[in-house]
Amino acid sequence: MDVTFMPLSDRDAEELVKFLTTNSFPYHLITAPSEELVRQLILDGRFDADGVRTYWVFGDNQRLGLVILERLESKCPTFDLRLVEEARGQGSGVPVLQALTGLVFSDRPGAHRFAGRTREDNIAMRKTFLRSGFLKEAHYREDWPLEDGRWIASVTYAVLRRDWELGTVTEFVWEDVDQP
Repeated sequence: MDVTFMPLSDRDAEELVKFLTTNSFPYHLITAPSEELVRQLILDGRFDADGVRTYWVFGDNQRLGLVILERLESKCPTFDLRLVEEARGQGSGVPVLQALTGLVFSDRPGAHRFAGRTREDNIAMRKTFLRSGFLKEAHYREDWPLEDGRWIASVTYAVLRRDWELGTVTEFVWEDVDQP
């Protein structure tokens, strides 16, 4: 799949509102944002501010979704990826995430790591991370609030620049300290 990214522009506000209010995002904190909320987020700089850039994601000339890159000034930028409902489960996640990693490491020479997080029950995204060269680095118990008041874990994955450059995955031992 040929994946490209087009920066969000000031002229895209209405399209952004439409995209975020006509798709459901069941594994995000806000699963169905209202028009009012999206407009306020635009005004607040959620999509374009210091250290934040947003791109439309295209695959084979079809718009697949939106990605918000955050913490771009840091050694470890992060992202928020939202695919249109029709693109989910179609195998586009891995090429999108691989292309996104290439974009970040190519455009940000100071970036040492690139990370993302998801809910523990988002198995499709967790597998996408692994298939894209990311490694699980954190499992935060009861970190993600659900609408019904329960809490589930969030899981963070990252890729190192050198692993991206070499096509490797640097493993580590989770439990490296013996119990007394």
